[in-house]
Amino acid sequence: MWVCPKCGRSFKNTNQSHYCGEKPKTIDEYISVQDKEQQVYLVQVRKAIHEAIPEAEEKISWGMPTFWKQHNIIHFAANKKHIGIYAGIQAVIEFAEQLSSYRTSKGTIQIPYEEPMPLELIAQIALWCYETGNHP
Repeated sequence: MWVCPKCGRSFKNTNQSHYCGEKPKTIDEYISVQDKEQQVYLVQVRKAIHEAIPEAEEKISWGMPTFWKQHNIIHFAANKKHIGIYAGIQAVIEFAEQLSSYRTSKGTIQIPYEEPMPLELIAQIALWCYETGNHP
């Protein structure tokens, strides 16, 4: 068991990623508490999704930045080694060919930080989720 020295919570994994204290209420807050390197990617992903579906609202859902319009459309989040895009299983199936170089599972797309962010593809997936009603 590992105990976070800041908040005192216990975790199974050493240095497990978590929020100390209150969870962020906005995407700006979420991004601001991430590592500086991750912030760059999060801002890029947010912008790409916003430009693809500008009528969607931004909020935090399931502890992640989320674009919403009567239901969750798409989520994204910083992870230790990758940005996670949570678009739902149907989106992963629909874009399987374009996603073949990324790790995917159960509606999740993992984009490693060391690779260029496929912002155009992320925007296409977000728009597809919005237009089809398929959502995570």
